[in-house]
Amino acid sequence: MTDLSIVRLYLLRAMYAFIAIGLAITRWPELLDRPADVPHMDAVVTSILGAVSLLALLGIRYPIRMLPLLFFELLWKVIWVALWGLPRWAAGDLDAAGEEILVNCLVGIVLVPLVMPWGFVFDRYLRAPGDPWRNPAHRSESAAPAHAANEGRTA
Repeated sequence: MTDLSIVRLYLLRAMYAFIAIGLAITRWPELLDRPADVPHMDAVVTSILGAVSLLALLGIRYPIRMLPLLFFELLWKVIWVALWGLPRWAAGDLDAAGEEILVNCLVGIVLVPLVMPWGFVFDRYLRAPGDPWRNPAHRSESAAPAHAANEGRTA
């Protein structure tokens, strides 16, 4: 099944719970009580983060299968911090809301790598062969061996 320790699985579950609860507290009130004057992109971000919170609930049950959700969490936060948050902060051009986002992203950038089973990730996502691009059962007859093409025929 898996070569991850039970401690690692519980750390992953705790991370998913942290994400789910944090987003439920901060984003679901906006989703459930939709103000009419919310800019479109703010509504999109809130909707995406609402979906992430629901997927994080699945991560509590399936911590290994939902690892791509943690990749997503880590990557969007790194991108935002590196390309938006830190440059604005360094220029002194980050408002209070931006500073709050920066701190929250930095927390994620620290915590997610701590719980991520990196050896497992490298084995399963980088070293393992990729999934096939085509179904091997649907090969054309010209590509099939001659004896396979003749199977099922009676003499």
